[in-house]
Amino acid sequence: MSVIDILTRVDAICKKYDKYDVEKQRDQNVSGDDAFARLYAVVEADIESALQKAEVASNEKNKASAVALNAEIRRIKARLLEEVPKLQRLALKKVKGLSPEEFAARNDLVLALPDRIQAIPDGTAAAPKQTGGWTTSASRTEIRFDSDGRFDDEYFQESEQSSKLRQEYEMRRVKQDQGLEMISEGLDTLKNMAHDMNEELDRQVPLMDEIDTKVDKAAADLKNTNVRLKDTVTQLRSSRNFCIDIILLCIVLGIAAYLYNVLKK
Repeated sequence: MSVIDILTRVDAICKKYDKYDVEKQRDQNVSGDDAFARLYAVVEADIESALQKAEVASNEKNKASAVALNAEIRRIKARLLEEVPKLQRLALKKVKGLSPEEFAARNDLVLALPDRIQAIPDGTAAAPKQTGGWTTSASRTEIRFDSDGRFDDEYFQESEQSSKLRQEYEMRRVKQDQGLEMISEGLDTLKNMAHDMNEELDRQVPLMDEIDTKVDKAAADLKNTNVRLKDTVTQLRSSRNFCIDIILLCIVLGIAAYLYNVLKK
């Protein structure tokens, strides 16, 4: 895989998830309540990106890089065509503050999108216009169709099963988009909560410093009190020992006087 292919893929992925970046949408002055405006802005950005890549591919001399760019353009076109039905549904929703002229113009914008998307060059030859029926190619006469060339409107009519599958697919896409929007809003709420907690901690820091200072002062006072108490106890023990020594000395002298008197007799 070439470097150009990697860069184009990364750019496409980033653009695909730009619509979930709340801060970027605010910077672009896109209304948070207008889903049509958000999605249409993303589609417009993808179209501009595809046109730029088509211009780069047309001027690219390396065939491998040109083929990779054209493949990326075709993927972008397919993804944009999938967004058209969703834009059609969103264009029918009324938005507060939207004038009737702007509301009517949205449908015209959506109807013009498929032609604009198909007009993006992707390195493939333009398909010839059909004038009535399907015919076999002059250069590929060995290709045959099982339907014997009968391709009427009933042949291309969507079946009930495929219709249900498409509806289910669209519903899941809408639910997925709603879930991602809820996740984005939840992350934004968590961000605000973290910011508030940080401000509260900043306000509590001076109080904690004052408490630490008072605790250190109380610890120093307690240490000094313990030292004075120890000195007082030492002094009391010294006075008590002196009294005991005097009493013992008197007892010894009394015993000695008694023995002297006994021996003298």
